[in-house]
Amino acid sequence: MEALLPIIIQAVTGAIGGYGVSAAMKQVAMSAVTKVISGVIGGVAGGQILTNVLSDPTMASAFSGSLGDAVGGVVGGGILTGIVGAVMKSMSKA
Repeated sequence: MEALLPIIIQAVTGAIGGYGVSAAMKQVAMSAVTKVISGVIGGVAGGQILTNVLSDPTMASAFSGSLGDAVGGVVGGGILTGIVGAVMKSMSKA
């Protein structure tokens, strides 16, 4: 269970970040499923990247533990959802 908790936090906060970014991008027609899936995938990826960067002994670990997982999840989910929204918008123009 200790290994699953960070992934669960990253997935949930990624979905929240993705949904928030998609709400800001109102001109892109994305379904709720697309928003949540891209947010979850981006949240887990962003959380893992942040965890690996902060595990470096030379880095000052300001975002350690659950806070780091949550921040990485929100940022990663928001970034990936923004990318997916931009791609969907450019595909609808063509």
